[in-house]
Amino acid sequence: MTAQIIDGKAFAAKVRAQVAQHVAQMKQAHGITPGLAVVLVGEDPASQVYVRSKGKQTVEVGMNSFEHKLDARTSEADLLALIAQLNADPAVHGILVQLPLSGHLNEDLVINAIATEKDVDGFHISNVGLLATGQKAMVPCTPLGCLMMLRDHHGSLSGLNAVVIGRSNIVGKPMAQLLLRDSCTVTVAHSRTKDIADVVRGADIVVAAVGRAEMVPGDWIKPGATVIDVGINRIERDGKAVLVGDCDFASCAAVAGAITPVPGGVGPMTIACLLANTLTACARANGLDEPQGLTA
Repeated sequence: MTAQIIDGKAFAAKVRAQVAQHVAQMKQAHGITPGLAVVLVGEDPASQVYVRSKGKQTVEVGMNSFEHKLDARTSEADLLALIAQLNADPAVHGILVQLPLSGHLNEDLVINAIATEKDVDGFHISNVGLLATGQKAMVPCTPLGCLMMLRDHHGSLSGLNAVVIGRSNIVGKPMAQLLLRDSCTVTVAHSRTKDIADVVRGADIVVAAVGRAEMVPGDWIKPGATVIDVGINRIERDGKAVLVGDCDFASCAAVAGAITPVPGGVGPMTIACLLANTLTACARANGLDEPQGLTA
C-alpha cells in the first residue's frame, strides 16, 4: 500500500481562496473589511518571518493587516495597553500576539488580556473552556486545519477511532476536543502512555503532535489509517539540515491510507485557518452568517 498524500499547500490555497471570496462579498454587501492585528515583541528571526508571511497573506485575501512591532524590552504594562487599544478598535476583528514572548512577559496574562471574540489563535482561557464544553468558540488554528483536512478526506468522522499523540494546550488537547465533537472515539497518548505502539495501532486516525523527530514508525500504523503529522523538527541528515515530522514518513506512508508530508502538510494550513478565524470573528462581530466550511 502507498498512502495518498494530503497536500497541505494545495488545501491551504483553497481555504485562502474561499476566505478571499467571502471577504469580497462582505465588502460589497456590507462595506465591512475584516482586520487582523499581529503584535511582535522583539526580533526573533523565525517569528519575524512568520509575521511577514501572515501580513502578506492577510492583504492577499483582501483583509486589513495591522502590524505592531515592539522592542524586546517592552514592558508588560505597555504591551497590555496596546492590547486594550486593539480590543477597543472596531476595525480590528482578530488579535494575535506572536509567541514565544520574552521571559519578562507573562504569556498567560497577555493571552487572556485579548478580547475573547478577537482571540483568533483560540488560546484565551474562555475559548478553551467553550471548546471543551461544546459551545461556540474561536478554535486554535493548527487543530482546525487538521480537522478540515480530515473532514475533506473522510467526509464523516463519526465512529472512527482517533489517537492524538501529544497533550499540548496548542495542539494536542484542542485536537482531541474537536475530534470528540465530530463523534470520534478519542485517545490522547503521551510520554507516559504504556504500550503506546499498541494504542496507536488501533487508530483509524493518528494525529502526531509531540515534537519528537520521526518518533512514530510505520509498524505503529494500522493499514489504511489516516496520519496527520503536525511535527516540524529540524535534524541533520547526510550533513544537511532537513525538516522532518513526528512520523517516519517513508515507513508510515507504506502502510497508511493517507498521510500529510513534512514540510507541505499541516504547516501551510495554520495561517490559512488564522485568516478563516479572522473572517469568522468579523462575521460574528457584525451579526452576519458565519462562512460555511471554514469553522469547526
